[in-house]
Amino acid sequence: MKVTVTGSLGNISRILIEKLVAIGHEVKVVSSNVERAKEIERLNAIPNIGRADDLVFVNTAFKDADVVYTMVPPSYGTTALIKKVGDIYASAIKANEVSRVVNLSGIGAHLPDGPGPSSANFYIENLYNSLSHTNVLHLRPGMFYSNFYGAMALIRTQNIIGNNFDENVALALTHPRDIADVALEAMTNSVFGGNATKYVVSDEITGKEIAEKLGKAIGNPDLKWIQFSDEEMFQGLLQQGMSEQMATTYIIDTGKALRNGSLLQTYFTERTVLLGKTNFDDFAKEFSVIYNSKF
Repeated sequence: MKVTVTGSLGNISRILIEKLVAIGHEVKVVSSNVERAKEIERLNAIPNIGRADDLVFVNTAFKDADVVYTMVPPSYGTTALIKKVGDIYASAIKANEVSRVVNLSGIGAHLPDGPGPSSANFYIENLYNSLSHTNVLHLRPGMFYSNFYGAMALIRTQNIIGNNFDENVALALTHPRDIADVALEAMTNSVFGGNATKYVVSDEITGKEIAEKLGKAIGNPDLKWIQFSDEEMFQGLLQQGMSEQMATTYIIDTGKALRNGSLLQTYFTERTVLLGKTNFDDFAKEFSVIYNSKF
């Protein structure tokens, strides 16, 4: 089978590439970084170096693919840019008559005006669903476990972890490798027809439980979850170098949507079983290894 994987060698794509190659599939990897080419070749995959917002390049990358894994690189951070890449992917899928697409979406994609990438994911899901003769599976993961690596400095210096929502707010979280596993299953073992959505969530957990589990893993049982005000959170993000737009759209507004329940409303209504296999206790062990190695 010929597969095109977008997302370069990111947390999800790398795992997916390695597993596809291991079982004998021909894999083309889309990356904007020419320095990744040799590393991609070492994985026995074929590097396609170019920009995701270049229609001519993407058309070539999707040529002859039996299945394409689509995701918009994090560097395209604004809603407008994400939609633009989605438009280009859709054009290339149609032009190449790609019959199957596994699309990385997000848990808030039911919201046409949702926070962060949610509104763009809503747009892209509906765009792909309108493609004739293409079967699309949208994967909607929760928030990534790996985001908590960014809290290490706060934990170490102030003995707290937190966000702009309180410790009792329920979160749906996902390990990147669980997304790769579900994508692989869809590409290789499942025959999916039409358009479908799968929530890929590894664990459901509150902020309080996150603090308890991370604290236990790193040997700090007194670690607490703190709710910051929106303004405190915003200023802290700016001090870390985040732009005002990214801080507001991706972090502050997402926290508000978690507080009012809108972000996860459809997930809690539609979910059946947790598709992810890596619970938060498993991740806490991974977290502790990195945390303790930085002392």
